Amino acid sequence: MLVLTEIPAMMIHEITEKVGKKKHKKRIGRGIGSGHGKTSGRGTKGAGSRSGWTGSIRASREGGQMPLFRRVPKRGFSNFNFRTEYMVVNLKALDARFEDGAEVNAEMLVKVGLVPDTTMPIKVLGEGELKKKLTVTAAAFSASAKDKIEKAGGTATVAK
Repeated sequence: MLVLTEIPAMMIHEITEKVGKKKHKKRIGRGIGSGHGKTSGRGTKGAGSRSGWTGSIRASREGGQMPLFRRVPKRGFSNFNFRTEYMVVNLKALDARFEDGAEVNAEMLVKVGLVPDTTMPIKVLGEGELKKKLTVTAAAFSASAKDKIEKAGGTATVAK
């Protein structure tokens, strides 16, 4: 005996929600009949019509107008090229990772993971309290860090 089950009717909103899920890629340069032939949607002449134009047109390009950077006057001095950049370490980190009486230098700071490497000079800053007597050697110290190290009975030595 053949039993037919009732097939649910498809509603219009079930069809339209599936339409437009996948957008087909525009196929350019496939002849006049495609609507995207000849200039392939690029228009005629100019940098935008050339191949590789995205690499040659920068966001700062102003199309023949004198660029903003060249219009603005340059005055004064910038220390950008000559400044010394430091890796910074705070006293609270030294207090947490070193035992009383330990000697702290760049190699030890790398070993405990406070700095990634010894390529840059290290500066010790005074954030936090230091309750241990440490012998700290670094390229620079803040005034508060040096004061707190000496108050705890340790020494702060500037490495050359």
